[in-house]
Amino acid sequence: MRIISGKFGGRRINPPAKMPHNRPTTDIAKEGLFNILQHRIDFEGAKSLDLFGGTGCISYELASRGATDLTIIEKDVHMHAFIKENITKLGIENCKVIKMDVFAFMQGCNDQYDFIFAGPPYALGPIDDI
Repeated sequence: MRIISGKFGGRRINPPAKMPHNRPTTDIAKEGLFNILQHRIDFEGAKSLDLFGGTGCISYELASRGATDLTIIEKDVHMHAFIKENITKLGIENCKVIKMDVFAFMQGCNDQYDFIFAGPPYALGPIDDI
């Protein structure tokens, strides 16, 4: 897994060997997504929400491209710890990593965001509720 562009561009992050219910967004998919988004969204100073944080790779990319207020929701204790560890290693500031069920978070969230990414695990049943 690598960060595609920005101040952390080219940095590699090795995901845990055993990840529960998730697979990181591939570099090719992430690069394609950000190639489209960079012409539509100014990430500099953006406030972002990453639902189903998984490995955190989308938020690392956002921070690398200038997003300054990041919130990541991940309920798995191991993936939550993995994300926090990488946020610290990269020196990303203004990033909240919340260990919580996404649907419970959405019930109580009244914040507004410039960019919301939802990359749910493949085994998720209530996908339409997002």
